[in-house]
Amino acid sequence: METELNNKKDKYKYLKITTVICLMAVALSFAGCGKGDSSTSTKAPSVHSTTIVKGSENIKPISVSSFFKNVGKNTGIYKMIHNPTPEEIAEEKASKKAMEHAKEVQAAQAAADLAAHPVKGWQRLIMLAIGFLIVYLAVVKGFEPLLLIPIGFGTILVNIPGAGMGDAPDGMLHIIYNAGVGNEFFPMLIFMGIGAMTDFGPLIANPKTALLGGAAQLGVFATLFGVAAMNFIPGIDYNMKQACAIAIIGGADGPTSIYVSGKLAPEMMAVIAVAAYSYMALVPMIQPPIMKLLTSKKERQIKMKQLRPVSKTEKVLFPLLLLVVTILLLPPAAPLIGMLAFGNFIKEVGIVQRLSKTVENELMNIVSILLSLGVGSQMTPEKIMHANSLGIIVLGLLAFAVATAGGLIMAKIMNLFLKEKINPLIGSAGVSAVPMAARVANKVGMAEDPTNFLLMHAMGPNVAGVIGTAIAAGVFISTYGM
Repeated sequence: METELNNKKDKYKYLKITTVICLMAVALSFAGCGKGDSSTSTKAPSVHSTTIVKGSENIKPISVSSFFKNVGKNTGIYKMIHNPTPEEIAEEKASKKAMEHAKEVQAAQAAADLAAHPVKGWQRLIMLAIGFLIVYLAVVKGFEPLLLIPIGFGTILVNIPGAGMGDAPDGMLHIIYNAGVGNEFFPMLIFMGIGAMTDFGPLIANPKTALLGGAAQLGVFATLFGVAAMNFIPGIDYNMKQACAIAIIGGADGPTSIYVSGKLAPEMMAVIAVAAYSYMALVPMIQPPIMKLLTSKKERQIKMKQLRPVSKTEKVLFPLLLLVVTILLLPPAAPLIGMLAFGNFIKEVGIVQRLSKTVENELMNIVSILLSLGVGSQMTPEKIMHANSLGIIVLGLLAFAVATAGGLIMAKIMNLFLKEKINPLIGSAGVSAVPMAARVANKVGMAEDPTNFLLMHAMGPNVAGVIGTAIAAGVFISTYGM
């Protein structure tokens, strides 16, 4: 069932399918913008150059000095030694209250917009076709069926006219989304499961591969500039908080994307979640062309030495040290990294195997089904068929491509200074799609040399990418969410 990455005929066929989908999205998005709906197409007033992204005039500008000041104030060390003043406590309460009010206003506005512009039947038909296409790609072409099958069915079920499965308050898909997708509950459980499934041994054995995971975050931060450029297109308008939430898509990490959008841009959570999980599932199609473009045949054939054995003590201590460092330096990332560390610790400590197996298998499977159905339930015409959503989809793809390229280029740079060369293909695994990106790197390497096994080497940057994306999320939240 898996896609043959070296089959050129299939590759071009998938490229044609993707092109058709993108062109259809472009046409539908701009068709939806033609209604003159002020809620989605009204541009924010032009602002002076003191703001980086238009629409951010009500968001406090962040300079280099204020950035480090914000991050410093949000470290665990500062919070442990600093006693908050009554003014600071009142400001924090007011900030939380304002965020809750903004969510309520956004929900009311969305309901009013839908009442003013009801979804047309042909739009639901298009979304149903997209749902069946997603299921087809998962079943027939083998594109991450564990993700795409429930996402596809969620898309189909929510768009069935008269079924009401996504309607508030009693629709099944609406309940699933509100229960865990529209907040941080399911993402936290997913990170716990990822921790229980992950072996940090390759990263511990070859710590320099952490640089590849860090370099892949280039896609996250480069997307901020893409968001600024997108604001020059009529009908598209993002502010800096929304830009940060969109940028996290570049890490190819669905749970983190949901978590950050919930903190910074809850009004965009639906389409951000859809874009993030779609690109995660399409890793086997998106990454190989970039990998082959940026590496030579000789580089792809580089063989790496077997990794040293990692002791149990090292594996047990690693998640604890990771958690301690996060607590001290970046508490906003602690919810994600903390659950990752917890899942990995109960796996490596070896005395609570019942818990570890439950988290790794039953709980992970149940939450994955619910989360994917919830993501698919957001694939509705009113959320997908407008220019802002199209911009998120385009920027997400750009971010993911830049992240892949960043890891590959960093590996090539490292090889200029290393005696024992590393295969640049493992750099593409620096995105945090675990273990999909590592499997793709291994498969592309074996296509050049069937005896070249890169999977364990690629897992090093792959798990480093998970940590790196969580850290990037913590930096964004420290800067704009606190």
